[in-house]
Amino acid sequence: MSDRDKSTKFIELANKRVNRAIKDLQLVGNLANRGNYDYTDDQARKIVKALQQEIDLLKQAFSATGDSQKSEFRL
Repeated sequence: MSDRDKSTKFIELANKRVNRAIKDLQLVGNLANRGNYDYTDDQARKIVKALQQEIDLLKQAFSATGDSQKSEFRL
C-alpha cells in the first residue's frame, strides 16, 4: 500500500471512528441525567476514571512510544 493510500485510509477511518467515539461519549453523558437514572457518585467516578484512562492510553499510542493496551469496562 502506498503512503498516499495509507494516509487516505487513515483520514477516512479517523473521521468515522472519532465521530462515532464523540457520539458514544455524548450517550454516556446522557446517563448523568438523574431524572432518568439512579446511580451512585462512586459509579459516576468509575465511569469517568475508565474513560480518562482510555484517553490517556490514546495519547500514549499517538506519542513516540506508541504502546497501547486493550481494556474493557465493567461497573
